Amino acid sequence: MAVALVCTCAAQHNICAKFVKQRYERNDMGKITALLQAAQQRAKEMNLPYEGTLYPDEAYEVLQSAPGAKLVDVRSHAELDWVGRIPDAVEIEWAIYPGMKPNPHFIAQLEQQVDKEAVALFICRSGMRSNAAATAATQAGYSDCYNVLEGFEGEKDADEHRNILGGWRAAGLPWEQS
Repeated sequence: MAVALVCTCAAQHNICAKFVKQRYERNDMGKITALLQAAQQRAKEMNLPYEGTLYPDEAYEVLQSAPGAKLVDVRSHAELDWVGRIPDAVEIEWAIYPGMKPNPHFIAQLEQQVDKEAVALFICRSGMRSNAAATAATQAGYSDCYNVLEGFEGEKDADEHRNILGGWRAAGLPWEQS
């Protein structure tokens, strides 16, 4: 009798744990859906050609919770080496240093590393090159492109310095110094 009771309790515990996990997964997906809807509304209001715009903290949440989502860092290799990298980001230069000439292989490199059906988040220093990259990716058939507003370093402050006003780094999100 005691063995049967233990087995029944264990089975009920497993079922309960399953429902709790599903509830949290639904909440996470509900939160991600709400973030993406807000991002889509911003893009619509800004008349952008791609799916949406996310703030750095929102982008990080999407990356943590949306299966298959990819962060594409389009900064130059020099920026990545000297300023810092975002762990697990796909790194494809939009403009090649030195000279900051457009990367003629950007889309081909993107196609090698990111599935066209994936949620693709683009980031650069301040959000300008990533805007162009998200536009180009959308034109190349990527259906779920988002620009990360503020970029890695954010806007310049009154003293012309970055990393104070917005951005991935100032938000305290994960990054590494080379």
